[in-house]
Amino acid sequence: MKKIAFIIPPTVELLDLAGPVQVFTEAKFYGFDIAIEFYAYQQKPVSTAGLAFGELANYKDARLNEGDLLFIPGMDCEYVRSKEFKYEHAYFAWIKECFQKNIIVCSVCNGAFALGEAGLLNNIKCTTHWRRTEELQTRFPAAKVLTDALFVKDGRIRTSAGISAGIDLALSILEDLKGPVFTHKVARGLVVYHRRSNNYQKESIYINYRKHINPMVHKIQDYLIENIANKNNIKLLAKLVDTSPRNLSRVFKEKTGVTILEYLTQLRLENANILLTNTDYTLDYIAAQCGFKTAKQLKRILKNKY
Repeated sequence: MKKIAFIIPPTVELLDLAGPVQVFTEAKFYGFDIAIEFYAYQQKPVSTAGLAFGELANYKDARLNEGDLLFIPGMDCEYVRSKEFKYEHAYFAWIKECFQKNIIVCSVCNGAFALGEAGLLNNIKCTTHWRRTEELQTRFPAAKVLTDALFVKDGRIRTSAGISAGIDLALSILEDLKGPVFTHKVARGLVVYHRRSNNYQKESIYINYRKHINPMVHKIQDYLIENIANKNNIKLLAKLVDTSPRNLSRVFKEKTGVTILEYLTQLRLENANILLTNTDYTLDYIAAQCGFKTAKQLKRILKNKY
């Protein structure tokens, strides 16, 4: 079972911690078999909001294996600049040991400074809260600090910008592990918009056509994603949102840039591409699961697109 370990530092920023934790908790709800663990390097840490934590296991008790994830949330800036933080040499050495064991090391906000103290940002693209990017670059000159990224992935190092960007990073990691369909389901359960970093080039039907705030169109998109194999017609869809077929078609195209049919076809194609990675599935089975009439139709559409 994959483990995701969170190290709770003194003066932790609550949302830096709670955001990614909730993403993976929601993923567990939807069936992702993971263990979420919590550790500290000082007893009974207190958040910047004044909320105290109870007894936590020491980080040295963590038993992490290759492929597991280590999350380091952000802290109060004055603490990050203090001698107390800089003298946590044993903790920083442990972070480096984790990285050397092929564990994926992630930071939220100024948690990146802990990665820097561990020597993990040399020649690495990274980011932090926009107020701290200049300070991060000054303190760790060998780092390649990006100033305009939600999050950055460079090898086994993952860093994110301030506060809510930790949610974006966690969703991106989840997408790598479980795919876009599962991640969309988790994001919808959290009632958040799944955003990708501006240096992430892979396209996704689940994200690219949702850069709008129209609730009617969002409802139709969610319905189509969850009923991809059904026979969907414009009259049924219009009835779901209590409007006319003509108005729905007009608004959908206006907000997304594509027609409902074009959107549905791309949804089906993306789902088909995911299923095609499983060699046990026949083309007939995949076509049926994705709402295509026949395997021949699926082959023709795949050939035209790719």
